[in-house]
Amino acid sequence: MQKYLIALAAAMLASSAASAADLLYEEPAPVVVPMGGWYLRGDLGMSNQRLGSLDHPLFDDVEIHEMVDEGGFGSAPTAAIGIGYQFNDWLRADGIVQYRGKAEFTGADRYGHNEAGGVVWDGTNDYTGEKSEWLLMANAYVDIGEWYGITPYVGAGIGASRNTISHFRDVNTPTSGLAYAGSDSNWDLAWALHAGVAYKATDRLTLDFGYSYLDLGDGKTDKIHAYDGSVTNAPMKFENITSHDFKMGLRYSLQ
Repeated sequence: MQKYLIALAAAMLASSAASAADLLYEEPAPVVVPMGGWYLRGDLGMSNQRLGSLDHPLFDDVEIHEMVDEGGFGSAPTAAIGIGYQFNDWLRADGIVQYRGKAEFTGADRYGHNEAGGVVWDGTNDYTGEKSEWLLMANAYVDIGEWYGITPYVGAGIGASRNTISHFRDVNTPTSGLAYAGSDSNWDLAWALHAGVAYKATDRLTLDFGYSYLDLGDGKTDKIHAYDGSVTNAPMKFENITSHDFKMGLRYSLQ
């Protein structure tokens, strides 16, 4: 009987020691991984560009000037790369470098004077050329929640655009006149509004389908020369160049 009492006391003592040890031991705090992190991005897209107006000093030197075709650009490919930072679940920012491919330009005007019988049109000008840009832009975005891995977002950006006008030609059929201008580039303020949806394909990789409205500022040609060398005129100005861009890209988290 005494042996059994000694064994029971030993068991109770061991149980008490184990309970005391449990009281002294604390579970380690879970490691909290921050939501922020750097990411790389890249995209390909197409531009859908618009021209506000053409302007040249000779437009004011004639009695009557009229734009028959206000002028416009064709679509062109775009490609961008950049680096960004995700601050939290809803706020991120990035900086990009984008090349905007050459878009063909066409436009036309006519000029004339008044006579007793009405307007006499003295000549016309059919304009052609190309435009391209290098765009540097800083952007900020708001991610509007996530549903089944899909996150809509809106954003805005500001930066600078190097606008290049090249291969400019002016054909005046009624007067058999031909003129041309060399390429010229200028930097101008640029800004953008963004919207799109992102799909989280993996923990690190996100697919991005986006739209951007861009204001690229103004562009200009080099001085305009007649083909026979008889006349040299001021550059043609391309004012208020804008674009509706559609693009598809990837974001890769470095975290």
